[in-house]
Amino acid sequence: MTAPHILDPARLLTEALGEASPDLMRNLLQTMINALLSADADAVAGAEWGKSSPERLTQRNGYRHRDLDTRVGTVDV
Repeated sequence: MTAPHILDPARLLTEALGEASPDLMRNLLQTMINALLSADADAVAGAEWGKSSPERLTQRNGYRHRDLDTRVGTVDV
């Protein structure tokens, strides 16, 4: 028997995200996408940004801003 006062975490998270500000969601999405892109570039280069490594295969050649249109608005990646 389940106690009636226990919250359903999935429902609680869904409600919280549904009520969240679009700016919050846009900032979280932008941070996550940029972190993933940076991790991918680190893997391809063989070293983290600004770090030297004997395993380094290549170098980063800068970056440029690109806009990504999402449900929560445009994100700069």
